[in-house]
Amino acid sequence: MEPVTLTTERLELRAPTDADVDAITQACQDPDIARWTTVPSPYARTDAEDFVRLVEGWWVDGSETTWALRRDGELVGMIGLHRIRRSGNGGDAEIGFWVTDAARGQGYVVEAATAVVDWGFGELGLSRIEWRAIAGNVPSALTARALGFRYEGRLRQAFASGDRREDSWIAGLLRDDDRTPAPWPVLG
Repeated sequence: MEPVTLTTERLELRAPTDADVDAITQACQDPDIARWTTVPSPYARTDAEDFVRLVEGWWVDGSETTWALRRDGELVGMIGLHRIRRSGNGGDAEIGFWVTDAARGQGYVVEAATAVVDWGFGELGLSRIEWRAIAGNVPSALTARALGFRYEGRLRQAFASGDRREDSWIAGLLRDDDRTPAPWPVLG
C-alpha cells in the first residue's frame, strides 16, 4: 500500500522521510520516550535512519502504517497502527504514539489519533483497534480514554531479551463503539 497523508485542524500526518532523521534522533533523546516506548536506548542517528527505512517497508507490505506528526512543518511526534491483521471480520491493529517534550499537553496526540482511528476503521476496514502501554504511563492512558478506548485490564509481558518484564495496561475500541470517554479504574 502507498503511504497516506492525513490532515487535521493543526497537524499534517505523513510517513517519516530521510529529512526527519535528525528531528527523530533529537526527540528520542528524551528519557520519557525511551521509558515508555520500545525505541532503542541510547538512541543514535543510525536508529532513526533504520526506522525511516522500516516504515517505508511496513507501508509497502501493509503490516504497519506510521506517520510523523507535524505542526507548521516541525516534527512533534509519531503515531502508527502496528501489527495490522486483516481477517474476515475486518481485522485489528494496535495504535502507538509518542510526542516530543515541547509538544506535550497541547492535544496533538488526541487530534492525530482521532484521524488515524477514523482512517483505520474507514479505509482499512478494521473492526478493532487496541491500545497498550506500560503500566504507569498515565498520560498515554488519558489519551486512550479521551479517544473512547475501553479499559480491559493488565497484561504481564516479557520482552524479547528476557531480562525485562513489565505489566501493561490494555484497552480496546471497536468500530461501532460510542467514543464518549468511559470511566476507567484508578491508574497509577
